[in-house]
Amino acid sequence: MKKFTNRGRLPLFTSAAIAGLLTLSACGGSSDDATEGADGDLTPVEVGVIPIGDVASIYVGQQEGIFEEHGIDLTLTQAQGGAAIVPGVQSGDLDFGYSNVTSLVMARSQGLPIQIVATGPQTTGSADEDFAAVMVAPDSGIESVTDLEGKTLAVNTLNNIFDSVISSGLEQEGGDPEQVEFVEMAFPDMVAQLEAGNVDAISAVDPFAVMGDEAGLNRIYGPFSEPVEDLSIGGYFTNEQLVSEDPELVESFTAAMQESQALSEEDPELVREVIAEYTDMDPDILEQTTLPRFPQEHHRESLQQIIDISVETDLIQEPIELEELIIDGA
Repeated sequence: MKKFTNRGRLPLFTSAAIAGLLTLSACGGSSDDATEGADGDLTPVEVGVIPIGDVASIYVGQQEGIFEEHGIDLTLTQAQGGAAIVPGVQSGDLDFGYSNVTSLVMARSQGLPIQIVATGPQTTGSADEDFAAVMVAPDSGIESVTDLEGKTLAVNTLNNIFDSVISSGLEQEGGDPEQVEFVEMAFPDMVAQLEAGNVDAISAVDPFAVMGDEAGLNRIYGPFSEPVEDLSIGGYFTNEQLVSEDPELVESFTAAMQESQALSEEDPELVREVIAEYTDMDPDILEQTTLPRFPQEHHRESLQQIIDISVETDLIQEPIELEELIIDGA
């Protein structure tokens, strides 16, 4: 199995996105020039990830030797977000990457030849016990998602997974998403900005949702658990060229991810231990953090709903084919 190296440029991405790629930092595993394993048959593979709990399973797989068992010498390279990871995978600087499913749907709709080869985290399905929540001050008078009409709601990225699923959920409840003012704000700033009265509500993920709990905020809606049943949050993707040129490597990576997901689902304490190693999360907060589910197969109905929601909210102009977005068997 060979290393994928395609250095073509993508004019679709801004210079800021490419600059973000240059800030990627390797953490664990080995570099492209690493020595082979004892059997002399390990293939160097570099994966772009974000330092959040969503990607815990791939770290579990690395730590527990699962990828080595599948012939892969794994390097995990951290980036601040998909703006760096997607062009990195597209250019071949990264073999695989992680991103939320809405971003991948949008990328595919723009003509980027990327495909999801392994599923990532999934909602717990419980609005009260999930790792994402719409939160408000206890005296806000906001008790449900429809009460957000006429209010300002902070999301970490505009025109992406949060505002689209919240808009869909609000419409499902008979509300008008056009009456909600979505504002972009970094997760670490949200609780303080809500307490200061600068926004009416926030869309927080753990550990920031836990911090909101400790600050006395109220959870009024589960954006990942209510609009779409069993929402698949993200996935691991690659370039179609790698799929074509080295299908064995893609199959090995997918199999290793499936095993890593299964182990993570079975052993939540191991997941927490691993998260503590690759993030700066406070141990007390981490202990209270709700972990996502780690399924082994894609929830196809969920992914199709994300495609439909992306069309309905004008994130994409035309629906894309699900079978072109994912690899069979992933």
